[in-house]
Amino acid sequence: MTGGSGGIGGAVARRLAADGTAVVIHYSGGAARAEAVVESVTAAGGTAVALPGDIAEPTEMSELFDAAERRFGGIDVVVNTAGIMRLAPLAEMELDAFDRMHRVNVRGTFVVSQLAARRLPPGGALINFSTSVTRLQQPGYGGYAATKGAVEAMTLILARELRGRDVTVNTVAPGPTATPLFVEGKSEEQIAGIAAAAPLERLGTPEDIAEAVAFLAGPGGRWINGQVLFSNGGIA
Repeated sequence: MTGGSGGIGGAVARRLAADGTAVVIHYSGGAARAEAVVESVTAAGGTAVALPGDIAEPTEMSELFDAAERRFGGIDVVVNTAGIMRLAPLAEMELDAFDRMHRVNVRGTFVVSQLAARRLPPGGALINFSTSVTRLQQPGYGGYAATKGAVEAMTLILARELRGRDVTVNTVAPGPTATPLFVEGKSEEQIAGIAAAAPLERLGTPEDIAEAVAFLAGPGGRWINGQVLFSNGGIA
């Protein structure tokens, strides 16, 4: 899984490992965080390894897929949580910030999805990540939401292109989730206001999102294909 050293990625890794899945935790710049996730998985009796790579570079990601196949004999599930977010009104956003989001969120998803499409066996699953902001249309999120809209389009079309392969392709779109990245730079008042917006009147947790991924990755999700699953407590 890509982005496995992040708050949501780490929770997904631990949840899938709890189901008996051997997990490859990809990271780009967070080696220490990735190793911490590996330690938490193995401490709970699971199997995990951390491997580096630039998500937007086909050669590096192909080598990561090769390493996973050599170590575990194959790849059954690909979860693509890697992504970055830069916020600013569209009229004020620096083009470099938008380009970086596009490189990671769009090109990176394309690279990983292409490799998954070529390598996943029958019964396999690809799970990409979008965001509920594509529905919320919040000011300041235009550049970020644009990259995630591209992820949704790419994912849903790929599901149709893999007709006859018995491989499911879906996207999980989290709402506001209590991760360090979300909390950073926000006041307690801002966080409370965002939490109150959902009918369940709380923020999501990384574990909430991990449950959605585990469903799509497991036998219960085999009839879910070509969909965007909004895991957001009803906020949108």
